[in-house]
Amino acid sequence: MSLFSRRHVLAQAAGAAVWSAAARDASAQSYPSRRIRLVIPYAAGGSGDQIGRPWAEKIGELLGPVVVENIGGAGGAIGCAAVLHEAPDGYSLLLGNVSTQVIVPLTSAHPSYDPIADFRAIYRLISTALAFAVHPSLPVRNLQELIAYAKAHPGTLSYGTPGVGTGNHLVGEMFKQQGGIPDLVHVPYRGMGPATNDLIGGQIGMVIAVMSGQLLELARAGKIRIVAVTSERRLSAAPELPTAIEQGMPDLRYEGWFGLFVARATADEIIARIAQTTLKAMADPALQEVYRSQGLEPDADSSPDKFERLVEDEYARMAPIIQSIGLKQN
Repeated sequence: MSLFSRRHVLAQAAGAAVWSAAARDASAQSYPSRRIRLVIPYAAGGSGDQIGRPWAEKIGELLGPVVVENIGGAGGAIGCAAVLHEAPDGYSLLLGNVSTQVIVPLTSAHPSYDPIADFRAIYRLISTALAFAVHPSLPVRNLQELIAYAKAHPGTLSYGTPGVGTGNHLVGEMFKQQGGIPDLVHVPYRGMGPATNDLIGGQIGMVIAVMSGQLLELARAGKIRIVAVTSERRLSAAPELPTAIEQGMPDLRYEGWFGLFVARATADEIIARIAQTTLKAMADPALQEVYRSQGLEPDADSSPDKFERLVEDEYARMAPIIQSIGLKQN
Protein backbone atom coordinates (compact mmCIF):
# COMPACT_ATOMS: atom_id res chain seq x y z
CA MET A 1 0.00 0.00 0.00
CA SER A 2 1.36 3.44 -0.89
CA LEU A 3 2.05 6.12 1.71
CA PHE A 4 -0.89 8.14 0.41
CA SER A 5 -3.34 5.19 0.44
CA ARG A 6 -2.19 4.16 3.88
CA ARG A 7 -2.64 7.68 5.19
CA HIS A 8 -6.15 7.85 3.73
CA VAL A 9 -7.28 4.55 5.28
CA LEU A 10 -5.79 5.30 8.68
CA ALA A 11 -7.21 8.80 8.72
CA GLN A 12 -10.72 7.49 8.08
CA ALA A 13 -10.38 4.90 10.82
CA ALA A 14 -9.05 7.41 13.32
CA GLY A 15 -11.83 9.87 12.62
CA ALA A 16 -14.56 7.27 13.01
CA ALA A 17 -13.17 5.93 16.26
CA VAL A 18 -13.14 9.07 18.35
CA TRP A 19 -16.05 11.46 18.00
CA SER A 20 -19.48 11.29 16.49
CA ALA A 21 -20.11 13.65 13.58
CA ALA A 22 -22.62 15.62 15.64
CA ALA A 23 -20.17 16.24 18.47
CA ARG A 24 -17.46 17.29 16.04
CA ASP A 25 -19.75 19.73 14.23
CA ALA A 26 -20.91 21.33 17.47
CA SER A 27 -17.35 21.74 18.67
CA ALA A 28 -16.22 23.25 15.38
CA GLN A 29 -19.00 25.84 15.39
CA SER A 30 -18.05 27.13 18.86
CA TYR A 31 -14.27 26.96 18.38
CA PRO A 32 -12.43 28.41 20.18
CA SER A 33 -14.34 28.74 23.44
CA ARG A 34 -11.30 28.45 25.73
CA ARG A 35 -7.53 28.78 25.65
CA ILE A 36 -5.54 26.92 23.02
CA ARG A 37 -2.36 25.11 24.07
CA LEU A 38 0.69 25.14 21.81
CA VAL A 39 3.14 22.38 22.71
CA ILE A 40 6.77 23.08 21.83
CA PRO A 41 8.42 19.64 22.03
CA TYR A 42 11.77 20.97 23.27
CA ALA A 43 13.16 22.54 26.42
CA ALA A 44 12.60 26.26 26.93
CA GLY A 45 15.08 28.71 25.48
CA GLY A 46 15.67 27.08 22.10
CA SER A 47 14.62 27.88 18.57
CA GLY A 48 11.17 26.41 19.15
CA ASP A 49 10.38 29.25 21.54
CA GLN A 50 11.62 31.87 19.10
CA ILE A 51 9.29 30.48 16.45
CA GLY A 52 6.25 29.39 18.46
CA ARG A 53 5.91 32.23 20.94
CA PRO A 54 5.68 35.10 18.37
CA TRP A 55 2.99 33.10 16.53
CA ALA A 56 1.10 32.48 19.78
CA GLU A 57 1.17 36.17 20.66
CA LYS A 58 -0.14 37.23 17.26
CA ILE A 59 -2.81 34.52 17.11
CA GLY A 60 -3.95 35.58 20.56
CA GLU A 61 -4.98 38.90 19.01
CA LEU A 62 -6.86 37.28 16.12
CA LEU A 63 -8.34 34.02 17.39
CA GLY A 64 -8.08 33.81 21.16
CA PRO A 65 -5.53 33.27 23.94
CA VAL A 66 -2.80 30.69 23.40
CA VAL A 67 -0.70 29.24 26.21
CA VAL A 68 2.71 27.85 25.27
CA GLU A 69 4.03 24.73 26.99
CA ASN A 70 7.53 23.31 26.56
CA ILE A 71 7.59 19.51 26.79
CA GLY A 72 11.08 18.33 25.82
CA GLY A 73 12.73 14.95 25.60
CA ALA A 74 13.36 12.05 23.19
CA GLY A 75 14.11 14.37 20.29
CA GLY A 76 10.62 15.87 20.52
CA ALA A 77 8.71 12.58 20.73
CA ILE A 78 7.48 13.22 24.28
CA GLY A 79 5.87 16.50 23.28
CA CYS A 80 4.28 14.86 20.25
CA ALA A 81 2.79 12.12 22.44
CA ALA A 82 1.44 14.74 24.85
CA VAL A 83 -0.61 16.31 22.05
CA LEU A 84 -1.97 12.94 20.95
CA HIS A 85 -3.06 12.11 24.49
CA GLU A 86 -5.47 15.05 24.46
CA ALA A 87 -8.91 15.11 22.82
CA PRO A 88 -8.73 15.92 19.07
CA ASP A 89 -10.65 19.15 19.52
CA GLY A 90 -8.16 21.75 18.30
CA TYR A 91 -7.18 22.92 21.77
CA SER A 92 -3.84 21.12 21.79
CA LEU A 93 -1.52 22.01 18.91
CA LEU A 94 2.02 20.87 18.17
CA LEU A 95 4.86 23.01 16.87
CA GLY A 96 6.43 20.25 14.81
CA ASN A 97 9.40 20.24 12.48
CA VAL A 98 11.36 17.98 10.16
CA SER A 99 12.79 16.17 13.17
CA THR A 100 9.52 15.36 14.94
CA GLN A 101 7.45 14.65 11.85
CA VAL A 102 10.00 12.87 9.65
CA ILE A 103 13.37 11.98 11.13
CA VAL A 104 12.54 10.80 14.66
CA PRO A 105 9.87 8.34 13.43
CA LEU A 106 12.13 7.10 10.62
CA THR A 107 15.11 6.52 12.90
CA SER A 108 13.24 4.88 15.76
CA ALA A 109 12.96 1.10 15.83
CA HIS A 110 9.75 1.43 17.86
CA PRO A 111 8.24 4.87 17.14
CA SER A 112 5.64 6.04 19.64
CA TYR A 113 3.54 7.71 16.93
CA ASP A 114 2.98 7.67 13.19
CA PRO A 115 3.52 11.20 11.84
CA ILE A 116 1.26 10.63 8.84
CA ALA A 117 -1.58 8.63 10.41
CA ASP A 118 -1.64 10.40 13.77
CA PHE A 119 -1.12 14.05 12.82
CA ARG A 120 -2.67 16.52 10.38
CA ALA A 121 -0.49 19.32 9.06
CA ILE A 122 -2.06 22.78 9.35
CA TYR A 123 0.43 25.47 8.34
CA ARG A 124 4.18 25.77 7.79
CA LEU A 125 5.33 28.84 9.71
CA ILE A 126 8.96 29.14 8.65
CA SER A 127 11.79 27.48 6.80
CA THR A 128 15.27 27.58 8.25
CA ALA A 129 18.85 26.38 8.08
CA LEU A 130 21.05 24.67 10.63
CA ALA A 131 24.22 26.31 11.92
CA PHE A 132 27.54 24.72 12.86
CA ALA A 133 28.56 26.75 15.91
CA VAL A 134 31.77 26.21 17.91
CA HIS A 135 33.24 27.58 21.12
CA PRO A 136 35.58 30.55 20.41
CA SER A 137 38.51 28.67 21.95
CA LEU A 138 38.35 26.09 19.17
CA PRO A 139 40.98 27.13 16.57
CA VAL A 140 38.69 26.70 13.55
CA ARG A 141 36.91 29.20 11.31
CA ASN A 142 35.46 26.97 8.60
CA LEU A 143 34.35 23.39 8.01
CA GLN A 144 37.63 22.23 6.51
CA GLU A 145 39.53 23.46 9.56
CA LEU A 146 36.91 21.81 11.77
CA ILE A 147 37.42 18.48 9.98
CA ALA A 148 41.20 18.80 10.30
CA TYR A 149 40.92 19.59 14.00
CA ALA A 150 38.63 16.63 14.66
CA LYS A 151 41.03 14.28 12.85
CA ALA A 152 44.01 15.67 14.76
CA HIS A 153 42.21 15.20 18.11
CA PRO A 154 40.32 11.91 17.65
CA GLY A 155 37.51 11.25 20.09
CA THR A 156 37.87 14.59 21.91
CA LEU A 157 35.49 16.79 19.94
CA SER A 158 31.77 16.46 20.61
CA TYR A 159 28.69 18.15 19.20
CA GLY A 160 25.35 18.83 20.87
CA THR A 161 21.87 18.52 19.40
CA PRO A 162 18.31 18.56 20.80
CA GLY A 163 18.21 14.76 20.75
CA VAL A 164 18.93 11.47 19.06
CA GLY A 165 17.25 11.15 15.68
CA THR A 166 16.62 14.87 15.20
CA GLY A 167 17.44 16.71 12.00
CA ASN A 168 20.41 18.22 13.82
CA HIS A 169 21.66 14.73 14.62
CA LEU A 170 21.11 13.59 11.03
CA VAL A 171 23.20 16.49 9.72
CA GLY A 172 25.88 15.66 12.29
CA GLU A 173 26.04 12.11 11.01
CA MET A 174 26.16 13.35 7.42
CA PHE A 175 29.05 15.65 8.38
CA LYS A 176 30.91 12.75 10.02
CA GLN A 177 30.42 10.56 6.98
CA GLN A 178 31.33 13.19 4.39
CA GLY A 179 34.26 14.53 6.43
CA GLY A 180 35.68 11.10 7.27
CA ILE A 181 35.58 11.69 11.04
CA PRO A 182 33.77 8.67 12.53
CA ASP A 183 34.81 9.42 16.11
CA LEU A 184 33.06 12.81 16.36
CA VAL A 185 31.00 12.35 19.53
CA HIS A 186 27.26 13.11 19.59
CA VAL A 187 25.82 14.53 22.83
CA PRO A 188 21.99 14.62 22.86
CA TYR A 189 20.22 17.24 24.99
CA ARG A 190 16.56 17.82 25.85
CA GLY A 191 16.61 20.94 23.69
CA MET A 192 18.95 23.49 22.10
CA GLY A 193 18.66 25.87 25.06
CA PRO A 194 20.69 23.63 27.41
CA ALA A 195 23.07 22.65 24.58
CA THR A 196 23.76 26.29 23.71
CA ASN A 197 24.38 27.14 27.36
CA ASP A 198 26.95 24.35 27.56
CA LEU A 199 28.59 25.60 24.37
CA ILE A 200 28.94 29.10 25.81
CA GLY A 201 30.34 27.63 29.03
CA GLY A 202 32.86 25.48 27.17
CA GLN A 203 31.41 22.15 28.37
CA ILE A 204 30.94 21.15 24.73
CA GLY A 205 32.95 22.15 21.69
CA MET A 206 30.26 22.43 19.05
CA VAL A 207 26.52 22.43 18.46
CA ILE A 208 24.46 21.91 15.34
CA ALA A 209 21.50 24.17 15.92
CA VAL A 210 18.56 25.70 14.11
CA MET A 211 19.54 29.21 13.11
CA SER A 212 17.99 31.75 15.45
CA GLY A 213 18.24 35.32 16.63
CA GLN A 214 19.85 34.08 19.82
CA LEU A 215 22.64 32.32 17.91
CA LEU A 216 23.27 35.39 15.77
CA GLU A 217 23.49 37.62 18.85
CA LEU A 218 25.86 35.22 20.58
CA ALA A 219 28.05 34.99 17.47
CA ARG A 220 28.18 38.75 16.99
CA ALA A 221 29.04 39.17 20.68
CA GLY A 222 31.95 36.75 20.29
CA LYS A 223 30.54 34.16 22.68
CA ILE A 224 30.32 31.49 19.95
CA ARG A 225 31.56 31.20 16.37
CA ILE A 226 29.33 30.08 13.50
CA VAL A 227 31.49 28.41 10.86
CA ALA A 228 28.77 27.34 8.40
CA VAL A 229 25.05 27.23 7.66
CA THR A 230 23.30 24.43 5.77
CA SER A 231 21.07 26.57 3.53
CA GLU A 232 21.48 26.62 -0.23
CA ARG A 233 22.28 30.34 -0.16
CA ARG A 234 23.59 32.74 2.45
CA LEU A 235 20.97 34.02 4.88
CA SER A 236 19.64 37.53 4.26
CA ALA A 237 19.79 38.24 7.99
CA ALA A 238 23.42 37.08 8.23
CA PRO A 239 25.16 37.37 4.84
CA GLU A 240 28.54 37.13 6.54
CA LEU A 241 27.99 33.44 7.32
CA PRO A 242 29.24 31.03 4.61
CA THR A 243 27.26 27.99 3.54
CA ALA A 244 28.52 24.41 3.67
CA ILE A 245 28.13 24.32 -0.12
CA GLU A 246 30.58 27.22 -0.50
CA GLN A 247 33.06 25.32 1.65
CA GLY A 248 33.23 22.31 -0.61
CA MET A 249 30.49 20.20 0.99
CA PRO A 250 27.55 20.39 -1.46
CA ASP A 251 25.86 17.32 0.01
CA LEU A 252 25.59 18.93 3.43
CA ARG A 253 22.60 20.99 2.33
CA TYR A 254 19.67 20.89 4.75
CA GLU A 255 16.76 23.30 5.02
CA GLY A 256 14.24 22.59 7.71
CA TRP A 257 10.87 23.94 8.70
CA PHE A 258 8.62 24.44 11.71
CA GLY A 259 4.84 24.35 11.52
CA LEU A 260 1.55 23.62 13.22
CA PHE A 261 0.10 20.14 13.62
CA VAL A 262 -2.97 18.71 15.32
CA ALA A 263 -4.31 15.23 16.02
CA ARG A 264 -5.55 13.66 12.77
CA ALA A 265 -9.14 13.19 14.02
CA THR A 266 -9.64 16.95 14.56
CA ALA A 267 -12.59 18.36 12.60
CA ASP A 268 -11.75 19.83 9.21
CA GLU A 269 -13.59 23.03 10.12
CA ILE A 270 -11.31 23.60 13.11
CA ILE A 271 -8.19 22.91 11.06
CA ALA A 272 -9.40 25.38 8.42
CA ARG A 273 -10.09 28.03 11.09
CA ILE A 274 -6.58 27.74 12.53
CA ALA A 275 -5.01 27.75 9.05
CA GLN A 276 -6.95 30.75 7.82
CA THR A 277 -6.20 32.76 10.94
CA THR A 278 -2.52 31.84 10.73
CA LEU A 279 -2.46 32.90 7.08
CA LYS A 280 -3.72 36.32 8.19
CA ALA A 281 -1.18 36.47 11.02
CA MET A 282 1.74 35.56 8.76
CA ALA A 283 0.83 38.41 6.39
CA ASP A 284 1.70 40.89 9.16
CA PRO A 285 5.00 42.63 8.21
CA ALA A 286 5.91 43.00 11.89
CA LEU A 287 5.68 39.24 12.49
CA GLN A 288 7.60 38.56 9.28
CA GLU A 289 10.38 40.86 10.46
CA VAL A 290 10.52 39.07 13.83
CA TYR A 291 11.30 35.85 11.98
CA ARG A 292 13.62 37.30 9.35
CA SER A 293 15.71 39.05 12.01
CA GLN A 294 16.46 35.59 13.39
CA GLY A 295 17.65 34.18 10.09
CA LEU A 296 14.31 32.47 9.45
CA GLU A 297 12.14 32.70 6.33
CA PRO A 298 8.41 33.12 7.11
CA ASP A 299 5.88 31.32 4.92
CA ALA A 300 3.05 33.68 4.02
CA ASP A 301 1.31 31.26 1.65
CA SER A 302 0.95 27.88 3.38
CA SER A 303 -2.17 25.75 3.80
CA PRO A 304 -3.11 22.32 5.23
CA ASP A 305 -2.92 20.63 1.83
CA LYS A 306 0.38 22.24 0.82
CA PHE A 307 1.97 21.47 4.16
CA GLU A 308 0.65 17.91 4.17
CA ARG A 309 2.26 17.26 0.78
CA LEU A 310 5.53 18.77 1.97
CA VAL A 311 5.64 16.45 5.00
CA GLU A 312 4.87 13.39 2.87
CA ASP A 313 7.48 14.33 0.27
CA GLU A 314 10.12 14.95 2.95
CA TYR A 315 9.31 11.63 4.59
CA ALA A 316 9.85 9.83 1.27
CA ARG A 317 13.06 11.77 0.53
CA MET A 318 14.66 11.23 3.94
CA ALA A 319 13.98 7.50 4.27
CA PRO A 320 16.76 6.33 1.91
CA ILE A 321 19.24 8.89 3.29
CA ILE A 322 18.71 7.65 6.83
CA GLN A 323 18.98 4.05 5.69
CA SER A 324 22.29 4.74 3.92
CA ILE A 325 23.77 6.32 7.03
CA GLY A 326 22.46 3.58 9.28
CA LEU A 327 20.95 6.06 11.73
CA LYS A 328 18.65 3.85 13.77
CA GLN A 329 17.86 3.77 17.49
CA ASN A 330 16.09 1.27 19.72
